[in-house]
Amino acid sequence: MSRDAARCDTATETLDAALLEVVRQSGASRGLLYVLPYGGDALWLMTLTGAPREMAVPWTRVGLADRVAVADAVREGRLVWVGDLEEMARRYPRTALVLPYDFALAAAPLVDRGAPVGGLVLLWPGGHAPRLSAGERAAVDAGCRRLGGLLAWAHQKGERPPARPRILPHPSHPRALPAEAGELAAFIDRLPGGSCALDVTGRFTFVTPEAARLLGADVAELIGAPPWEALPWMDVPDVEDRYRRAVMSGRPISFSATRPPGALLVFDLYPDPSGISVRILSADPGGDPLPAPSGTPAASVDTAAGPGRASLLYHLMHLAGTLTEAVGVQDVVNQAADQLMPALGATAMALMAPRDGRLRMLGHRGYDPGLMACFDDLPLSEDTPAVRVLDTGSAQFFRSFEELQERYPHAEHLDDKVSWAFLPLIASGRAVGSLVLAYDRPQHFPPSERAALTALVGLVGQALERGRLYDTQYTVAHRLQAALLPRRLPSVPGLDAVARYRPAGHGLEVGGDFYDLIRLDEHRAAAVIGDVQGHDIDAAALMGQVRVAVHGHATAGAAPGEVLAATNRLLGDLDSDRFASCLYLHLDLARRRVCLASAGHPPAVLRHPDGRAEVLRVPAGLLLGIEREAGYPAAEHRLPAGCVLVLYTDGLIERPGLDPDAAVEALARLVARTDPADLDRMADRLLGHASDPADDVALLLLRPDAAAPDGGGTG
Repeated sequence: MSRDAARCDTATETLDAALLEVVRQSGASRGLLYVLPYGGDALWLMTLTGAPREMAVPWTRVGLADRVAVADAVREGRLVWVGDLEEMARRYPRTALVLPYDFALAAAPLVDRGAPVGGLVLLWPGGHAPRLSAGERAAVDAGCRRLGGLLAWAHQKGERPPARPRILPHPSHPRALPAEAGELAAFIDRLPGGSCALDVTGRFTFVTPEAARLLGADVAELIGAPPWEALPWMDVPDVEDRYRRAVMSGRPISFSATRPPGALLVFDLYPDPSGISVRILSADPGGDPLPAPSGTPAASVDTAAGPGRASLLYHLMHLAGTLTEAVGVQDVVNQAADQLMPALGATAMALMAPRDGRLRMLGHRGYDPGLMACFDDLPLSEDTPAVRVLDTGSAQFFRSFEELQERYPHAEHLDDKVSWAFLPLIASGRAVGSLVLAYDRPQHFPPSERAALTALVGLVGQALERGRLYDTQYTVAHRLQAALLPRRLPSVPGLDAVARYRPAGHGLEVGGDFYDLIRLDEHRAAAVIGDVQGHDIDAAALMGQVRVAVHGHATAGAAPGEVLAATNRLLGDLDSDRFASCLYLHLDLARRRVCLASAGHPPAVLRHPDGRAEVLRVPAGLLLGIEREAGYPAAEHRLPAGCVLVLYTDGLIERPGLDPDAAVEALARLVARTDPADLDRMADRLLGHASDPADDVALLLLRPDAAAPDGGGTG
């Protein structure tokens, strides 16, 4: 083993031990460890305890923008607690749809030196107290601190997210057997019915002869296989759902199932973090005994056989829930790759769609970008599988390259993939794209898997059509909004200025936030920032009218209060039912003075050269558009050499439940801690204050030239 490999093994083992320790100390039944690659936009599942890997497939990759508890925890830098199923359904409906079971969940960010490096998810059985106890919270906090440092260390040692998450046994204490093995076996045999055990992956680890007889199989057929694979009659959604419910809730569950041709069996499941004990009874104990196993060949677990009916339903539900939240084509590509590839065992995916007579590459995962460039922008007249399935609407499956080349003699084998599925994406009865899944290992594509692929990609096709429409409308809406804002700030001698604008993620909605910088003469300038009520085309249009009005009155030489009063009268003349907040500044760079007037807008923050941040309180007038004859008093302040003026809209500071004055003071403290030497970096730092804004954000930073004369005086 190389030294680098040994270091990675050490890092992995240390991380595993730390995860098991926090699970044990907190009393959790399950634990999941996510890593956030540096510069990445998604969390990758590294390790989980006490659960089958298949249950974690939909959560292998979680985008930071996803509506998932661990994404919220990492993005917002706080612990997220979900106490029960009702709360889960309210806050995270997609998770509740796929896992409608009673359990409690805590998700926490993992941080190193102030930067997020991953996330931790812990689960407790149903019936947990409404809140974490002090001891549980202390264990979670301590575990997060340790895991955060270890993840950063593992990254430095070359550790990368594994292709498949590792499964660790739950760190429960070993239990002493009450008797020798022979006596224990005799004890179990004397109990009515049959007994068996499933490990954390859902596979049989122990089966009594009576259990095998009741199930109609040999013990050898069962050991090492999940029930729904070894026993086809158990491959029904209800059986696997009961198993998942027992795993997630940690509570005993009973259900009945019919073993063909008509033997009704009752199953009692007793779960704990190390697995599930199962008791099997005949529902008709007085009837004829069930026939003994007929000696059918042992069932083999074929990883290429495709998902069973229960697994297919599980993945369909999760994919459907995920794609309902997808916005835009790229989001559809990412969500499809996140869900389809791990669920189906594919190692590469590409998604293409026709445009202007050519087949365009919309996105891919697992393929070399250079290789994908060769297949981008192909004419629709090309004889390729991706074009053919688009023309015919029928899928094509190739178990080997020889099969593919037999159908397409000009095909070249340019990578290490050995099997392929080419699938049409159907929406509104027509093919809107092609999806390619490629595999590193030979696939047989039996009918069940072909049906599964067709069902799954049908959802992708519908989502792709919505995503393309969304992208078109989004582009039109935001081009309109961008056209109403200044393309670039004017050059004003003696003044450095930087502006930022960020929409809130309201989809197709456009907002009314605006800003402007107006050069008045060689030594004077005006600045304005404001926010028109609403998020629609009307708000954007009114924003444009307000900005033009302010610009016109400013260049005419009106004083700050007069500019706002005249703009307010314009809104009255327009008979608009919208209001607007606005902060207007007149800057005298020669005298180093600023005169401000406000129409209900958050106050500016002045960062002094010594690092002190001052909130420039101005007598607030009414919002524009409320009272036609409202007045707007102004206040004057000094601008010391080396200062920075920070103007912003309320989207930068608004937080649910946070008092507006406290929010402004929190921003002022952040301004005081921010280096003003580079205004672009300062703007980015302040914009990061609104990590997930509920409203649009406009930001304007102004810094008078330190070489200009100081006007003296006091504010």
